[in-house]
Amino acid sequence: MLAWLALREQRRFGAPPPRHWRYGAAAGAFFAADLILWHHAIGDVGAGLATTIANLQVVLVAVAAWALLGERPSARVVLAVPLVFTGVVLISGVVGEGAYGDDPLLGALYGVLTAVAYTGFILVLREMGRDLRRPAGPLFAATLAATLVAAVAGTLLGEADFAPTWPAHGWLVTLALTSQVLGWLLIAVALPRLPASLTSVVLTVQPVGSVVLGIVLLGEEPGPLQLAGVAVILAGIVIATRRAPTSAVV
Repeated sequence: MLAWLALREQRRFGAPPPRHWRYGAAAGAFFAADLILWHHAIGDVGAGLATTIANLQVVLVAVAAWALLGERPSARVVLAVPLVFTGVVLISGVVGEGAYGDDPLLGALYGVLTAVAYTGFILVLREMGRDLRRPAGPLFAATLAATLVAAVAGTLLGEADFAPTWPAHGWLVTLALTSQVLGWLLIAVALPRLPASLTSVVLTVQPVGSVVLGIVLLGEEPGPLQLAGVAVILAGIVIATRRAPTSAVV
């Protein structure tokens, strides 16, 4: 699907610049590392803590954008970052009954590396998307590179299994066409139009959506602290995205 969309863009606007594939390879390597490290973190420290540590990217993207791109975060974003981080901690279950795995120290290390890899992916993909006419091309290049890196890494680690099964691979195709293709196309369109720090904050709507869908579709019953985390993250997003009021001209 992404290849078809990228080909349509190329026919309409011409071949992408040479740096396109170099950036795509870097973004894909970061994304593959993010997924691999995150899944290992889940295995060692549990899904809650692993996801919480991975969401350090909310802070790391803002800091990296400030250090590398000169994008000084606004006061509202600076205020929102600790709020959303607190909310993610509450949702993860670390406070209260938290989920701890067989090797918390190694899992925490994997989690921090996950956040670093995701930060690199977000920043490189955002840089690739400077040409607002081509949202699919950069995403296709990054996804292709991520596929190759993940396949090689999975083979070397003895974790790859390419034999198709049903319905498992049917769910993978559904996931690919919805969350990955459609979802990341929307993100790729948004990235170059927003400051990097604000983008990272808005992307934290993901854990909120996970909680809501878990309640509606899976009958999950999050505790009071997790629901408080949802409220805190929503408050942070509102603060980060709310524009300062303008005075009316009489």
